[in-house]
Amino acid sequence: MMVDLILTAVPFFIAFIAIEVVSLWFAPDDDEVGYEVRDTVTSLSMGIGSVVVGVGYKALQLVVYAALYAVTPLRLDTSLWWVWVVIFLVEDLAYYWYHRCHHEVRILWASHVVHHSSRRYNFSTALRQTWTPFGGIPFWAPLALLGVPPWAIFLQQSISLLYQFFLHTERVGKLWRPVELVMNTPSHHRVHHGMNNGYLDRNYGGILVIWDRLFRTFEPEGERVVYGLTKQLRTYNPLVVATHEYASIWRDVKAARAWRDRWGHVLRGPGWQPDA
Repeated sequence: MMVDLILTAVPFFIAFIAIEVVSLWFAPDDDEVGYEVRDTVTSLSMGIGSVVVGVGYKALQLVVYAALYAVTPLRLDTSLWWVWVVIFLVEDLAYYWYHRCHHEVRILWASHVVHHSSRRYNFSTALRQTWTPFGGIPFWAPLALLGVPPWAIFLQQSISLLYQFFLHTERVGKLWRPVELVMNTPSHHRVHHGMNNGYLDRNYGGILVIWDRLFRTFEPEGERVVYGLTKQLRTYNPLVVATHEYASIWRDVKAARAWRDRWGHVLRGPGWQPDA
């Protein structure tokens, strides 16, 4: 269901990208990085590849979630409105920990780093998605065990992904303070995409930012955000963008002298190095 919904939304994504480009043309802002043709083509290519890979991965997710849903005695009645509030909250919490772990565990970061590889920040950046999305099942599997039907899991995931598309813009400043307090906003998500020291590993929320406030990973937007990676990529090749961190992990593992260090390069945080 998620793949179909995202495919349906593709024309709207393209339309909003076009609107953003036109707005930058007629109302430029020197503080905004805007678009660059090669960067945008790479982002669109990553998005297309992600949708193709996602078809098979969603089939695997469906099998796992359906099996767990079949064995649990719990059932949530999706005809009740409050059940959707519960589904919304637990799915958003699952996304927070999925996202956070994909920043804190290097083998997971190798998948997620794709999304942070652009030095630009616009609607096309939202489409720069991984081609190796294989680390998500453990984070949403508990929802099936809680009695959430697999189709409802997919639907809420797709709603979250659609919402997050609109976070990827510099055209929107800070919103009304109560909104900024509770919701993830373009301002909060710009921080998440920053390579500034104070912005690294902050603001993991999907739709809500309350999880970041609760688990102390929140950082408000202050200094000008510099987008991209601490070690910036010098290529627009989608295949390299999709795999470069896996290659880097492999080089570090081969160079390590002890198994403890090899596992550290795989399971510790990005940038971790063994003691001298």
